[in-house]
Amino acid sequence: MKIMEILKFIKYGWIDKEGNKYLGSSGDFINDYILETPEEVEKNKIGLCWDQVELARYYLEKDNIKVKTYFIIYYNDICPTHTFLVYFKHGKYYWVEHAWERFSGIHEYKSLNELILDVKNKYIEYELNEDFDNDKLEIYEYQKPKSHLSVQEFVDYCTSFDRIILESEGYKE
Repeated sequence: MKIMEILKFIKYGWIDKEGNKYLGSSGDFINDYILETPEEVEKNKIGLCWDQVELARYYLEKDNIKVKTYFIIYYNDICPTHTFLVYFKHGKYYWVEHAWERFSGIHEYKSLNELILDVKNKYIEYELNEDFDNDKLEIYEYQKPKSHLSVQEFVDYCTSFDRIILESEGYKE
């Protein structure tokens, strides 16, 4: 798909308020990060999952494909997060992933419930290096944010939406 062709040129990293580039999460990410515009991500060829999701949203919506975006946060001493994008087409749900290299690609699912549970389980297995506590994990469906938000502004924005409660049988639309 066209979106993966665009994303393949984007490195995982971020840009600070002065335009300096950092690969990975080096530098003073908490204090200096700003959410890039899709155009900035494409020009700078760098972005975290937060930035890359917005670039994917930009191109998919330009092609009149409706998307949903999700924010996962685990409340511990470092509060790791991840954002991901989903679209629906031909009766199937698709998870578009580039920033999380291990799962880079477009993944097909029969239901949104199956998709969200799969991403959640992968996040728990591969990103959380401690005894997992389900009460510390939260997932939110969020709308397009303003550009140039700081870390705290972006987290506050995403968590201002309704939290998705995953029951044992899964997420219900």
